[in-house]
Amino acid sequence: MSHENYSSVIQTLNDCMTACNHCYDACLKEEQVNMMVECIRLDRECADICSYLAQAIGRGTPFISELAEVCAKICESCGNECKKHDHEHCQKCAEACLRCAEECRKIVA
Repeated sequence: MSHENYSSVIQTLNDCMTACNHCYDACLKEEQVNMMVECIRLDRECADICSYLAQAIGRGTPFISELAEVCAKICESCGNECKKHDHEHCQKCAEACLRCAEECRKIVA
């Protein structure tokens, strides 16, 4: 299947990556940054895997299903962690991550 058929997934991956990068940066500026350590770590993991999967789909990787499964797990973990924090950036990130996890699961064979 060509990468054009994955355009909505790629957009969702890019949206999630952007939300995670914003959340990561905003978390570093919070007063009690020590309370945000797990959120920050998962933001980085999630942004990286989303970026990688979007690029891999664009290259036509034969591992889309496997990578999408891993991406869904990481996005879900990040979303669940972000939901624990009341900051607006965390709540928006949680929404983007959980939406991305759902989209990734749609392309797991």
